[in-house]
Amino acid sequence: MTRANAAGSLSPDIPYVPAGSRRIILAYLTLAMVALALGGLVGPFQALNSIGVNLYDYLPVTSYYHGLTLHGVLLVLVWTTFFIAGFLSLVTIHGFQRPLSSRGLERLAFWSMTLGLLVAAVPILLNRATVLFTAYPPLRAHPAFYIGLALVVIGTWLLSANVFLTYRDWRRENPGKRTPLIAFGAMVTLAMWDLASLGIAVEFVALLIPWSLGLVEGTNVLLARSLFWFTGHPIVYFWLLPTYLSWYFMMPKQVGGKLFSESLARLAFLLFIPMSLPVGFHHQYTDPGVPTSWKLVHAFFTFVVFFPSALTMFTVLASLETGGRARGGKGAVGWFFRLPWKDPSVTAQLLAMILFALGGISGLINASYNLNLSVHNTLWVVGHFHLTVGTAVTLSFMGITYWLIPYLTGRALYSPGMARLQAWLWFIGMALMGRGQHWLGILDAPRRTMLSDAPYYAAEWLTPSYLVAAGGIVLTVSGFLYLLNMALTAWASRVPAQVEVPMAEPLQDEAAMPVALDRLRPWVVGSAILTAAAWVPMLWYMTVAHPWTIRGFTMW
Repeated sequence: MTRANAAGSLSPDIPYVPAGSRRIILAYLTLAMVALALGGLVGPFQALNSIGVNLYDYLPVTSYYHGLTLHGVLLVLVWTTFFIAGFLSLVTIHGFQRPLSSRGLERLAFWSMTLGLLVAAVPILLNRATVLFTAYPPLRAHPAFYIGLALVVIGTWLLSANVFLTYRDWRRENPGKRTPLIAFGAMVTLAMWDLASLGIAVEFVALLIPWSLGLVEGTNVLLARSLFWFTGHPIVYFWLLPTYLSWYFMMPKQVGGKLFSESLARLAFLLFIPMSLPVGFHHQYTDPGVPTSWKLVHAFFTFVVFFPSALTMFTVLASLETGGRARGGKGAVGWFFRLPWKDPSVTAQLLAMILFALGGISGLINASYNLNLSVHNTLWVVGHFHLTVGTAVTLSFMGITYWLIPYLTGRALYSPGMARLQAWLWFIGMALMGRGQHWLGILDAPRRTMLSDAPYYAAEWLTPSYLVAAGGIVLTVSGFLYLLNMALTAWASRVPAQVEVPMAEPLQDEAAMPVALDRLRPWVVGSAILTAAAWVPMLWYMTVAHPWTIRGFTMW
């Protein structure tokens, strides 16, 4: 697996992964962790603010909302997107057992994303793009913010093109063979994202960049908001599908089991393409410019997307059960406790699953029209977000890096004990914070608001706010331990890594699996038609019927 060079450092010998690709993947992951560190640094200040402790004077930010923008953009957009780019590059290479088709595209994708990050970071740091990660107009950022994020999206498209070119080359050499599972998961993720990202691309390029440059006097606020949510909800599955890829196709191998059903796994993945796209208007239940009939259509599709989520829950748990029982687990739940909890990668992902179940339940409230009206734009939504993206995605990504970084560097994880402690602390911190934020939402505490200075602060908010503050402190410790362990693994570990890319085998050979479960084109075409039907009439109506005269302004 590894070899020592003359200086005594460890150099990984990785099949199918050229040295250049390994460096690019490591660079993606490094930038993701830098974003996690910087964005996470602001987190405890926001959590403590909820109990009236304002420490923002000790940060190089000009306002609470400046810090909130840094927190949201770096954690929600940069940490996730750069991790996914590196992770999907690796699983594509290993799935097809060949390098990516184009080294030029590989480098171009990385530099497009990196340049975009740097271009967008400058106005954010200078308080010229304090518009929060949703970037709703009429709040207006410096043009570099929109241009930079557009370059990041273009970079993901270039990566996607390279993955599909690699599939084309593999298919030519392997006609009639079934697509390898982990590569299939990567392609489904990118196919869904290619469709979903069209909304934010059109919003930025056609509306916000010309508006921010002063080329047009005003913009169409409702159209921009709707185009954002064209992408804004499917992007959740852009974050979740790589997580599911690990849960479905890797974790069963890590726990000593097998994938319960390849057909169910492929079906669940494919269903996320058509079912995650026509759902955005459920984020706009309170927007008066969207007719109730269209809110109803999108509400229906929002509930439908829980079907592949239910398939995921069943298939993943059944797959884990095969591992637990192979390790001697008995009874209805005994197998769960026989899973390899000493493996920090497994522990992190199992704990992520537990909190994700709670986050998914709160998502049902968000999807329901009547119940949503009670929690819309409150801290309930933030609690839901932290249990899903902040835990299911982030804690799983952390767990993946506990084998991925040793694999790429050839250095064993510096401290498995520290990694296990970090995973449990993240679980505890998010449980406290999520509980407090959901509670505050029920009590009508608003989101995106500096509560410490709010004249309407209610006394009943104080107890759940202490839960949020306590959770934020625990999460800060956990994040520090994670980043410390990663740094020590990369620079201080002297033990050669004995790690392979975990790839689960199906429990049984499903020779009669339908061909439709191994082809993307029908699903993508069907999804495009369904999405057009669910979105185009309303977007056209907003284009012609709503004003384009809204000027931008800066609040902070």
